[in-house]
Amino acid sequence: MPEIRVLDSTMYYEDRGTGVPFVFLHGNPTSSYVWRHVLPGLAGHGRLLAPDLIGMGRSGKPDIAYTFDDQARYLDAWFDALGLTDAVLVGLDWGGALAFDRAARHPGPVRGVAFMETILRPMTWDEYPAAARDRFKAFKEPGTGEELVLERNVFLDSFAQTVLGGLSEADREVYRAPYPTPQSRRPLLQWPRAMPVGGEPADVIARVEAYDAWLAASRDVPKLLLTFDSSPTLMIGPELTAWCERHVAALEVAACGPAGHQAPEDRPAEIAAALRDWSRRHGLSVA
Repeated sequence: MPEIRVLDSTMYYEDRGTGVPFVFLHGNPTSSYVWRHVLPGLAGHGRLLAPDLIGMGRSGKPDIAYTFDDQARYLDAWFDALGLTDAVLVGLDWGGALAFDRAARHPGPVRGVAFMETILRPMTWDEYPAAARDRFKAFKEPGTGEELVLERNVFLDSFAQTVLGGLSEADREVYRAPYPTPQSRRPLLQWPRAMPVGGEPADVIARVEAYDAWLAASRDVPKLLLTFDSSPTLMIGPELTAWCERHVAALEVAACGPAGHQAPEDRPAEIAAALRDWSRRHGLSVA
């Protein structure tokens, strides 16, 4: 599979099929590998692309801070390098936030947005999922976060808990492989520190508020929320689903069954089916 020069580094990506681009964006601490069982269910449906975000998976690891802005800059450069226009964006976790952010900043080239288990609005700590609250507070604490994520590799070691059906040792090794050293794990720490909770960080909150305004106003862009149940690791439950139904324009909701936060690991067939049905209804996969 290909990689391409992006700014001062490279980005790896899956690329299969032809037609309208469907761009699948992963979150933390995964890679394009999280979509491996979803993409076959969309064969013949368009050009299916799934990049590894900068510093993650098989993409390069430049000497940057890996802030949200950094991730968005490299992702924009990847879109530009491939000449992608008129794309359908599909996002999980921080990949959903990056999809919203790009759509808000570049509304013309966005044909539709599908999302799951992502960052929908700034939160208070009381609103943050209880199962992860104490852990993410610790990740945000200077010194403590470095010890837990960089030195002790806690984020990767606990990752399987966010998959309802668990992960095989072989799959765990694929996710571990890009992060053999503390230095290589810096993106894994920066993501939880970017979480817009309790009024911080201000730069990420501003971007979330900007894309929330776009989500509310973009009535001409079809959107699909994929929801799941039966796991304490889920970010989007009934309350946030109801919030989306009130605040996100042109929204449809598809319930895809029991899953953990890393839902494509648990429900790939259901996710692919929901994406197929939604995109066909809206003519999104027609070249």
